[in-house]
Amino acid sequence: MKNLICFTTPIDFREMKLFSNFSDRRYFDVDRLVDSIGNVPPEMILSSFEMLRPASRTVSQIQLWENIWNDEFVKSYRMFDRWATDTLPLAGEYFRTITKDLMWDNKLFNDTMSVGGRAAKLEDIKVPILHAVAEHDHIVPYDAAKHLIAKIGSADKEEVMLKGGHVSLVAGANAVKRLWPKLDSWLGKRST
Repeated sequence: MKNLICFTTPIDFREMKLFSNFSDRRYFDVDRLVDSIGNVPPEMILSSFEMLRPASRTVSQIQLWENIWNDEFVKSYRMFDRWATDTLPLAGEYFRTITKDLMWDNKLFNDTMSVGGRAAKLEDIKVPILHAVAEHDHIVPYDAAKHLIAKIGSADKEEVMLKGGHVSLVAGANAVKRLWPKLDSWLGKRST
């Protein structure tokens, strides 16, 4: 790998407040869930994100109704809605592992993570890295992502905070004006 670009990447899962509440080991039995249903169904994944902002689905449908005669709005709404809801099941063992290792034990942040029996430490990443974070990210709060650059071992590392939310950072209407020029500039200097 020559370069690494990360988008709103959480490493301190204690700061993923709402997800931490949802997966609190005192109330959430991940083993029972995975052993009972196997793969995590898309509906469960979508519901967990909708619980972060319970009214957002209703608000977006009201906005659609108010703009029903605006063909561009309807087209944009439908494209985004399809992207946001076209979710595949999540492999059960993967879900069990990330819940225990990341959400409960915070292994990535604590430098105790292993993958395939080998230590996986952020300090071992030596390639140039750019970390793009969103100013208004309700899924990955900045406090959950802010330590990534400090823990990376590369001498060439940069973090950029841009206006937008978790999804709009990359896929929103303004991504082409905010994020993409930064990516072009950053990669252009490192890809030859």
